[in-house]
Amino acid sequence: MRAEQLLSDGESAAIEQRAAAATPGPWVAWLESRQATGGCSFIQLDAAPDEDDELYLTRVTGGREIRGIDARTDADIDFIAAARQDVPRLLDEVRRLRAALAQAQSSC
Repeated sequence: MRAEQLLSDGESAAIEQRAAAATPGPWVAWLESRQATGGCSFIQLDAAPDEDDELYLTRVTGGREIRGIDARTDADIDFIAAARQDVPRLLDEVRRLRAALAQAQSSC
């Protein structure tokens, strides 16, 4: 999507469907660089104490697997983990702003 294109109702619905289909949140980033997890950084998908539900990512750059602490990978893991909470909130805000705009336009 180019910056000047508006988000269509169909695109918004597709984003909402993807968010609804994903594992429920909150998702939490556990980074070797921040929490010293003793191994790999990962995203905890479900905070249930009786179940491990984790997502591990592998970064391959130029055909070489990046191992150990990597600032770019940490930033990507933070982004992905936060997206689980951020995307539904952003969709709610889009709906709220569209409703406010429609109301303002109808009262003119």
